[in-house]
Amino acid sequence: MKPHNVLILPGWQNSGPDHWQSRWQRTQGYTRVEQHDWMRPLRGDWISRLEDVLLSCDEPAVLVAHSLGCMNVAAWASRSQNLHRVNAALLVAPPDVESHEMRQRLTSWAPIPLQPLPFKTVLFASSDDPYCTPERARHFAAAWNADFVDAGPRGHLNGESGLGDWPLAYEQLLQLIRLTP
Repeated sequence: MKPHNVLILPGWQNSGPDHWQSRWQRTQGYTRVEQHDWMRPLRGDWISRLEDVLLSCDEPAVLVAHSLGCMNVAAWASRSQNLHRVNAALLVAPPDVESHEMRQRLTSWAPIPLQPLPFKTVLFASSDDPYCTPERARHFAAAWNADFVDAGPRGHLNGESGLGDWPLAYEQLLQLIRLTP
C-alpha cells in the first residue's frame, strides 16, 4: 500500500503538531483529509469530503481516525455506495456525540450510526476519556464489529496524552495495512 492511501481523519478542531496523527503524517507521508471548517463541523460536509478523497485515491485506503473522525467513518459508511474504497480502519477515542454535552456542541452528529463496518476495524479507547465512557466505547466497537483495545487511563488519546509516536497503535496500523490486498 502506498503511504498516500493511508488517510488521517482528525477530529473536531484538527490534530495539532504533537498529536500522534500529525507525527505519523510527517514521518510516513500519510494523507490528512482536510475539512472546510474544523471549528464548526457539519456531518454532511465531513462525509462528502471523505467520499471525495476516497474517490481520488488510486487504490482502496486505510483510514486512521481520531475522535470525531471516528464518527465521520461510521456516518460515511452508513451512506456511501463506495465502501469498497476502504480496506481497513483504525478508530481512536470516539466521542459520545449523543451525550447531552456533546449534542449541544456538535448538533449535526447525532444519532450515531451503529451498523457493522464492512472492513477490518480496530477501535482504541481510554478508560478515562472525558468525551466517552468505556462502556459506550465498547458499545460502539461491538456495533461496528471492531476489535476493541483498552488503552488504559490516557485521557482522550490525543497530543495532551503524552503518547508521542504511540508505537502500540502504530503496530496495529501496520497489521491492518499488511491485511490489505
